[in-house]
Amino acid sequence: MSRGMTAEAARQNPRHAGFAETQLERQGLTLEIGAPVTAALALGTRVAAGFGDGTVRFFHPDAPPNVIKAHTGPILDLAADGTSGAVLTGGDDGRFLRVSPDGTIEELATFGTKWVDCVAAGPGYFACSSGRTAHVWRVGDRDAKTFEHPSTVGGLAFDAQARRLAVAHYGGATIWERGDRRWRSSKLIWKGSHGAAAFSPDGKYLVTTMQENALHGWRLRDKADMRMSGYPAKVKSFTWVGDAPFLATSGADEAICWPFDGKDGPMGRAPATCAYGGKQQCTAVTGLVGHNGVLAGFVDGSVLAGRVSVENEMEDFVVKGSSGAPISALAITPQAWLLIGDEAGRVLWVRLGTDAA
Repeated sequence: MSRGMTAEAARQNPRHAGFAETQLERQGLTLEIGAPVTAALALGTRVAAGFGDGTVRFFHPDAPPNVIKAHTGPILDLAADGTSGAVLTGGDDGRFLRVSPDGTIEELATFGTKWVDCVAAGPGYFACSSGRTAHVWRVGDRDAKTFEHPSTVGGLAFDAQARRLAVAHYGGATIWERGDRRWRSSKLIWKGSHGAAAFSPDGKYLVTTMQENALHGWRLRDKADMRMSGYPAKVKSFTWVGDAPFLATSGADEAICWPFDGKDGPMGRAPATCAYGGKQQCTAVTGLVGHNGVLAGFVDGSVLAGRVSVENEMEDFVVKGSSGAPISALAITPQAWLLIGDEAGRVLWVRLGTDAA
């Protein structure tokens, strides 16, 4: 990974109140879109990003981004559509779409004035939510299964085989498990409003963000609760990193990384930390593919890279300096092409090579 400069050196630059501009920024592509970046994800060698003006952009290593006008209002959620290279999108215009890099737009469903808040995809299946209802399709089928919940759906997630769909809502989460003839539900109960959801890579745990400054998790074999609290701000972003794995999260002045190895995961254990932002809030995180590394974006527009270490002795490096707008999306490809997006609509597209100083 290219290291623009150490975090300490960047802080000491007298010309900047925060972190100084890095060489990576100068050698990358910077775009002023004018609409907030609402989501981003890696798709093989490309990155897809959704924006507050309803556009989707596909960023390529060796070509300008493809710009596709998909929704009439903001894109609320984004998911990879299996191996097709397309993305699934939900918008406040009530449409659930499949958007391809060549500009093809397929309307999968429409819900009128009801927003499509969450979307998800897994092998052979895809889903969206609108209001209290989750809609699930098997690839090739026109009709969806519909699952009702006690409140507006806050998050959707398939496990690795799409055998289970997790639906987060007020009071906990519901796991819908696919059987030979029908889907069966199981309740996971915890007071409060639950948002984004994710299964651990091994499928043993489910984690949700909460309206409070906390995460909550369940060990699925016995529904044991895992409280991950103590954050000074709401957790807006999380990602699985490393082989252990760790769950890296935003919501503090550095990336908070919970260990999920062993039979008890983070129960009774302190998290590791990295990418210290100088007492400012971390707003977005993503993982470095194949490494115990985290990229963390902050409220001042800076992005730092750090390595997860339980000893907390690894040095952080600045990838992008302070620019004034909170980082809202981060995504990195296996080839180390990185997209950084912020709430002001500024995008940096750059490769983390080995030649930047």
